[in-house]
Amino acid sequence: MTFELVKLPYETGALAPVISQQTIELHHGKHLQTYVNNLNNLIPGSKFENATLEEIVKGAEGGLFNNAGQVLNHNLYFTQFSPNGGGNPTGKLAEAINKTWGSFDNFKKEFEKAGTSLFGSGWVWLAKDNVGQLSITSEANGSNPVTKGLVPLLGFDVWEHSYYIDYQNRRADHLSELWKIIDWDVVGKRY
Repeated sequence: MTFELVKLPYETGALAPVISQQTIELHHGKHLQTYVNNLNNLIPGSKFENATLEEIVKGAEGGLFNNAGQVLNHNLYFTQFSPNGGGNPTGKLAEAINKTWGSFDNFKKEFEKAGTSLFGSGWVWLAKDNVGQLSITSEANGSNPVTKGLVPLLGFDVWEHSYYIDYQNRRADHLSELWKIIDWDVVGKRY
């Protein structure tokens, strides 16, 4: 199977000032494209030639795992944003968040705390288990909650390339701004 660069559901400058056009062009067009190219170069001859991204992430190791994980993570990441995003989740996802954390504000605090406290590079995720129970997971490097049998719903990239141009070393500021562009309809459908 050959993987392709995920198409953005918005123009590269549409998320500014939360994420600048320059950051999108480098992050999506350069970093993610490199992961896609690397993944496609590593698959031939492996047992994952006809596997989905999730299957590769669940079963691969080393470079194949790292690149597949980053492709999966970024596909979810870039498609969860909208220039018309923000606000609060609704429906069953909102109910589950309120049940688990008491309020959306409490959830955001815990989510941001997980993202700022993750040492080095990685991801913070809102994920669900097979009965719909929500949790926040911190994943190092290119890992994803699918490795723990969970379904990723919302992910914030805390690799420096995702925010350094716009926020320098202020990871916490970056995380708190991302809520303004979350497309809760997209995230809610994942739930």
